[in-house]
Amino acid sequence: PKRTLYSKKYGVDLIRYTHAANTVVYSSNKIDDTIRYLSLHDNKYIRYFPGHSKRVVALSMSPVDDTFISGSLDKTIRLWDLRSPNCQGLMHLQGKPVCSFDPEGLIFAAGVNSEMVKLYDLRSFDKGPFATFKMQYDRTCEWTGLKFSNDGKLILISTNGGFLRLIDAFKGAVLHTFGGYNNSKAVTLEASFTPDSQFIMIGSEDGKIHVWNGESGMKVAVLDGKHTGPITCLQFNPKFMTFASACSNMAFWLPTIDD
Repeated sequence: PKRTLYSKKYGVDLIRYTHAANTVVYSSNKIDDTIRYLSLHDNKYIRYFPGHSKRVVALSMSPVDDTFISGSLDKTIRLWDLRSPNCQGLMHLQGKPVCSFDPEGLIFAAGVNSEMVKLYDLRSFDKGPFATFKMQYDRTCEWTGLKFSNDGKLILISTNGGFLRLIDAFKGAVLHTFGGYNNSKAVTLEASFTPDSQFIMIGSEDGKIHVWNGESGMKVAVLDGKHTGPITCLQFNPKFMTFASACSNMAFWLPTIDD
């Protein structure tokens, strides 16, 4: 590690880089549910974003500008601009939301009530969603995350059960359901696309990483990183063929190059 910054008073939950390499926004898990904008350079807060009244469970930075969105257990999604502490937009939903920007920053998707995906145009989101995809409701688990593939064609929905769903971002059809990994304790396991949008991976409760081909739906690998607990974070490097996985310890992965 290069350095360690503490947020002992407020706690840290979700962290997202902004477009500057030395600033982040993060959600807290102590005291209140304000989102904080921090300069890593001098460990000073630049701005606070108050508004949510319960824990923030989704945080997504626009890929193109200073906008970001947050979803909370208070059943709202809020739209923010880094330059202003005031919420730029507010949506009331029926249940716990998950949300994310698309790779072009023009639309965002909200997963609501663990049963439907709503797509909003950023410029006119107050008019309501321009598309709604209803899924089969599964009583055994709830949705914990939503991510777009880099080509914008696919949406990956992760759950705290033993499966993931891959859906078509334009039509809403479920293309594949991926299962066969362990998650008996309903942990939030992070799933990720590879940057070429071809493969999907998730860590499991037993510390192994499962990889599927998105087109065929076939499992192509199970990787053992000697993790001692559930892999709650899994992120691919957008530029290089490397990714990181973390339970309480962290593993960095490189491809095998045949001699």
